[in-house]
Amino acid sequence: MQDFLVSAKPDLHRERQGWLKALAEERRLSPETAEAYERDTRQFLQFLTGHNASPPGISDIAALRPADLRAFLAHRRSQGVGARTLGRGLAGVRSLLRFLERRGLANAAGATALRAPRQPKSLPKPLTAADARRVVSAAEQLSEEPWIAARDAAVLTLLYGCGLRISEALAIEAGDLPGAGVLRIAGKGGKTRLAPVLPLAQRAVAEYRKLCPYHLAPDRPLFRGARGGPLNPAIVQRAMRGLRSALNLPDTATPHALRHSFATHLLGRGGDLRTIQELLGHASLSTTQIYTGVDTQRLLDIYDAAHPRA
Repeated sequence: MQDFLVSAKPDLHRERQGWLKALAEERRLSPETAEAYERDTRQFLQFLTGHNASPPGISDIAALRPADLRAFLAHRRSQGVGARTLGRGLAGVRSLLRFLERRGLANAAGATALRAPRQPKSLPKPLTAADARRVVSAAEQLSEEPWIAARDAAVLTLLYGCGLRISEALAIEAGDLPGAGVLRIAGKGGKTRLAPVLPLAQRAVAEYRKLCPYHLAPDRPLFRGARGGPLNPAIVQRAMRGLRSALNLPDTATPHALRHSFATHLLGRGGDLRTIQELLGHASLSTTQIYTGVDTQRLLDIYDAAHPRA
């Protein structure tokens, strides 16, 4: 990681370097996240230098009050920083303070108790029904290998037709699809749900099975990569990127957007929230209610486009 000039006394600078090393070697954070934490804490120490009229040391960090942290967030907000960046910045400072606390050098309780800035709610970006049908069509898949094209179509059809997460679709074993057309899905937190499999999805999977050159043992993953191993999510995401370009779809057209599309289209056709909650495997109805905002926005867009007085 690039070495920057940091406003801190030698004792704090040394401990912060140890924290940054631990982020990379022990916690195995991504380079992007580690770099963001470095930048956020550097900005925090620069703020404290002005706030206290001298570079901070370990003793200054140990004496931190929640009011000091709120002042830092207010300072960053005055610079035009949004809620998401403020929240990440607070997370970086908390991580540093917890590191110092484990070494008996500070108390992280104040930072832990401080509430992060409220994050703006972003509505899911579903595909239109027409675009979703094109994405899952076997005829639109880009691979020149027929079995891989059939595989990609089957995976995407399950995401849209059953509302699955990509991890859930790729965890399906070859023996999991019964003739009755219902999948038992183990979702987040071990929460199990039943997902009906539409005849269209059953046909897509059957076509893939017929063309797949590898033996699909009942207790092994259904979807395989080009060399026969379990299919990697990155391959599905790459296939979706190709479809975005080929079909002129927006950047928001991702594999997960097919799950959003499943929920939004069900709601738009009269599906009730409780049923959609069960189908998606949401623990809380409030999580599912975000789709009502999507459907309301769609209606307003239609109104604005069609009403003569809009």
